[in-house]
Amino acid sequence: MAVLNEDLIYEILSVVEEIPEGCVATYGQIARLTGREKNARLVGRVLSMAEYYGRYPCHRVVNHAGRTAPGWPEQRALLEDEGVTFKPDGHVDLKRHRWDW
Repeated sequence: MAVLNEDLIYEILSVVEEIPEGCVATYGQIARLTGREKNARLVGRVLSMAEYYGRYPCHRVVNHAGRTAPGWPEQRALLEDEGVTFKPDGHVDLKRHRWDW
């Protein structure tokens, strides 16, 4: 398991900062981009604390199926404001909006 330190936190947040408006990335995608392929949950943990480190577009991160974060109903509205579309099941349309890094 990766040790959570400030360098790791800022490494993850710097990737999140690169996600363009109107696109989403998955927790696993961010984990891979930071060289921690099996640490998608760690990414989620860091994003849950992101407000303590500055302003980052954490609303642009969804799970592997395109589901938004539980307990954060504003996330969908923020994504829709950027033009992100949702499928009838309430998941982000990843085919249209997944960030191609």
